[in-house]
Amino acid sequence: MAVRVLFEGNNEVGVFSKLTNAYCLVAIGGSANYYSVFEGELSDAIPVVYSSIGGCRIVGRLCVGNRHGLLVPNTTTDQELQHLRNSLPSSVKIQRVEERLSALGNVISCNDYMALAHPDLDKETEEILADTLNVEVFKQTVAGNMLVGTYCCFSNQGGLVHPKTKIEDQDELSSLLQVPLVAGTVNRGSDVIGAGLCVNDWSAFCGADTTSTEISVIESVFKLADHQPSAIAKDLRAPLVDSLT
Repeated sequence: MAVRVLFEGNNEVGVFSKLTNAYCLVAIGGSANYYSVFEGELSDAIPVVYSSIGGCRIVGRLCVGNRHGLLVPNTTTDQELQHLRNSLPSSVKIQRVEERLSALGNVISCNDYMALAHPDLDKETEEILADTLNVEVFKQTVAGNMLVGTYCCFSNQGGLVHPKTKIEDQDELSSLLQVPLVAGTVNRGSDVIGAGLCVNDWSAFCGADTTSTEISVIESVFKLADHQPSAIAKDLRAPLVDSLT
């Protein structure tokens, strides 16, 4: 299910945390309440790691990762890198990259198999991304925006993209990524999807302003719990059919 959470009064959950199927990074210095929400949902399955990157708490925007690996920018200190290596599962490869577009979370969005990248991303970074995260990389834009990590969010189950994404663009991205996509918003109409939402294959976290309609769209497209429209329809239809027969 999707859970609402605030980081020190801020709705932009995806800025201060990075969630994958193998680990979750959360920014240091937040409230105990913020951490307890993540740990309550995730700690039985994956490690929840407190970290900073380059002395900054905006870990969700500065790094990009999936269950295979994690890419961090060259501003990451040796101490932070070592802390991540000690805390993450041994199967996760961690790589520091020299990239001009150093907010990697804003310029790359990925799941465990595919990645969308900013059209101006270095060729070398693209190769490191494909190698470390074990993904196929596509250079694309979302609704004309080059910051693909900011304006879309997808898992192995489905994805949410900028509300102004054209239908044909959605179809093209969906066929590239091999997952269903829906145009939508978070945090009561915000189009900054990547900053307002973090998601993996079984859970999602969004800002406290997110409306129930937005949450139902998130739970449906990411196939969280049994919130798929087909399951809801079956639950409603079964007693109706019984009463008619």
